[in-house]
Amino acid sequence: MARKRRGRPVHGWLVFDKPLGMTSTQAVAKVRHAFDAAKAGHAGTLDPLATGILPIAMGEATKAVSAAMDGAKAYRFTIRWGEERDTDDAEGRVIGQSGDRPAADQIAASLARFTGEIEQVPPSFSAVKVAGARAYDLARAGAQPILAARLIRIDELRLVECPDPDHAVLEMICGKGAYVRGLARDLGRHLGCLGHVGELRRTRVGHFDEAMAISLDKLEDMRHKGALDGLLLPVEAALADIPALAVTGSEAERLRFGQAIRVPHGVEGTVYATTGGKPVALAEIHAGEVRPVRVFNL
Repeated sequence: MARKRRGRPVHGWLVFDKPLGMTSTQAVAKVRHAFDAAKAGHAGTLDPLATGILPIAMGEATKAVSAAMDGAKAYRFTIRWGEERDTDDAEGRVIGQSGDRPAADQIAASLARFTGEIEQVPPSFSAVKVAGARAYDLARAGAQPILAARLIRIDELRLVECPDPDHAVLEMICGKGAYVRGLARDLGRHLGCLGHVGELRRTRVGHFDEAMAISLDKLEDMRHKGALDGLLLPVEAALADIPALAVTGSEAERLRFGQAIRVPHGVEGTVYATTGGKPVALAEIHAGEVRPVRVFNL
């Protein structure tokens, strides 16, 4: 029996504008099929309710997914006041109600409390693991997962508008691990009116923003035109926040074989090594020794 064809070696990033109702897994499958890529993955899950920036890595770019996920993320979202739901968004079951509604100045005055390094309990319907199981699997089975508060960072949080007494539109810039749904829940409780996320759009992940985003319609149009590869960003597009380290050809070969090289003291931490303008490896430098962590085969 002939072996199934695995797809072609595509390397790079597509900044996908995920539409409403599509899971992140479905989005990756769509993009991978369109490119006929051998390997693909995403940097940061978006719920079906959410739209917006979903960076999709193909080929060697999948080795930089963790670096992309470590970047700051920006969101624009609408909170619906008066109801708390078990999923903390509009898809869940109502578990609490309130007739109170906050004024715009009350909302704005409360935001400083949720800015900076704060503790947040993840939503019950989240991918956080509890005793080896995903919290959302436990919640869907009727169990109530007990989740510990985690330290997160919210860099900016501002009120955009209150279109009516039942809704408020906010924008947020945050670090890894922060849940917009958790913020809506906690802000609703703090204001005494309860709340959940009604609409959510991610507008940035690291250096990937809406100006780079490719819609599903454009993806399909470019596929029919045979011009998909022109949409790809290079592997190193996700590494803009990591210092680059230029190495010689012989040093690059050592890194590719998993061997350490030495550099002058003074630089410490994570870098990405390059030679001839191409990334060679993500590496860690300590006491002048560069050790490869993930090697790019480009």
